Amino acid sequence: MNHAASQHGAVALATDSAFPVAARHGGPELTLVVPTLNERANIGLLVARLRQSLARIDWEVVFVDDDSKDGTILAVRDIAAGDHRVRGIRRIARRGLAGACLEGILSSSAPIVAVMDGDLQHDETCLSAMFAILRRGEADLVIASRYQGDGSALGGFSRLRSSISRLATRLARLLLRTPVDDPMSGFFMLRREIVDAVAPRLSRQGFKILLDIVASSPATIRIKEIPYVFGPRLHGQSKLDSLVALEYAGLLVAKMSGDLISTRFLAFGLVGSAGVAVHLGVLHALLPHGLSFAVAQTVAMFTAMAFNYTLNNSFTYRDQRRRGWRFLTGLLMFAALCSFGVVAGVGVSTLLYSSHSRWWVAGLAGAVVGSAWNYITNSAITWRRQ
Repeated sequence: MNHAASQHGAVALATDSAFPVAARHGGPELTLVVPTLNERANIGLLVARLRQSLARIDWEVVFVDDDSKDGTILAVRDIAAGDHRVRGIRRIARRGLAGACLEGILSSSAPIVAVMDGDLQHDETCLSAMFAILRRGEADLVIASRYQGDGSALGGFSRLRSSISRLATRLARLLLRTPVDDPMSGFFMLRREIVDAVAPRLSRQGFKILLDIVASSPATIRIKEIPYVFGPRLHGQSKLDSLVALEYAGLLVAKMSGDLISTRFLAFGLVGSAGVAVHLGVLHALLPHGLSFAVAQTVAMFTAMAFNYTLNNSFTYRDQRRRGWRFLTGLLMFAALCSFGVVAGVGVSTLLYSSHSRWWVAGLAGAVVGSAWNYITNSAITWRRQ
């Protein structure tokens, strides 16, 4: 069954009824991008399966590793030394499935690219059928779906995770009008030109790059889904963590707003809102103890500043997270940059308080001044990309 992506524009992507890939490209016909995190034990098994499943296709596989501690990239290099079809990209001080997938896709010269996990839960025998659909020009994007036909996610998900996945799928289809049965799939294949066109709009954070690609495309994408059974994990660790749900919510908001509200800006705003609550709570706690408002406001602002830095480092900028000594130097940098905002915030709030404004109004005004300076300067300096 074919689907058309939601209308972001009237221009359809050009296709050929027959796709003479090898005739137009000296490189591989297909690049498989596999993001990895501590999955050394899976590398050899996956490559062996690909060799068998893709025997009639000119292919390569790119493992994009988020600096695994178990030697995953070394296992990739060992195999690559004897097989030119295997490549590895080691990412330092960067995390995130979407960013890893994007880097792998953009590193490819193949006209068709696929994304699949390295944990052996995705059925590699589907790849040849997906490739054939694209090569015949029947679609621009083929999704391996857990929720269509004979597809299933029960073998790889617990009941709880299966329910969460289905809820996330319903939200994506409802809020973004995404006309696919499994927009949360991490197993798909498409023409690389589609990613080239939308790459500047894609989030480097987050977990579901497929949803981002479909929602960000300005052109109509012809989509076809094929069913597959999601298998159990053999080795390695899940890339899901407690922050993925918040990142997913941020992605939905970003796409619903036409990317006017970025995922990172939304996360920064959520942290800032929590920081305001901390700020006002500390201020309210200190005022009854005889401290002048200026002193209490200064303590409250610095407390909120430390809170915001810690939470932003763990959540908003977790793909650029500062660790060890860099965490401490980042805190000092954050404090130095925010010192001007503290001075301005204390001045504004003290002026309002002396003019008989309510304590919380004066405190809120100071917090707004400090937060604005915090976002502008620290986004550009403290968490700048290395």
